[in-house]
Amino acid sequence: MVAKFRKNKRSFGGSWFFPVFLAALLLVIIGFLAVSNFKIIQKRSELNEQEEYLREQLRILEERNDLLQAQVSDSADEDYLETEARERFNLRKPGESVVTILPPEGEEIPETERQWWNPFTW
Repeated sequence: MVAKFRKNKRSFGGSWFFPVFLAALLLVIIGFLAVSNFKIIQKRSELNEQEEYLREQLRILEERNDLLQAQVSDSADEDYLETEARERFNLRKPGESVVTILPPEGEEIPETERQWWNPFTW
């Protein structure tokens, strides 16, 4: 007679260990993916807000650039230069006289009307 050897099937705690291990592993993976997805959504939201802010800043700077370009083109005009020289620097043409009107004594001049080149407004 041939002796038959029986293999003893032993598992780690029975037949329930492997399915429970797979379920736990699957839950850990799903949790990791959910947390990662949440962080990505938050970062995308922050970047969208930053993009909107930067677009607004760009629009403001482009408007300012357009205004400065217009002023540069105006500054090439001789009438503009003459007006600026008269108003800002109190210059005059030969043969002209400049008249400065002083405020009444004791009257305070608002800060916005003071001119750096005119000592009578300080």
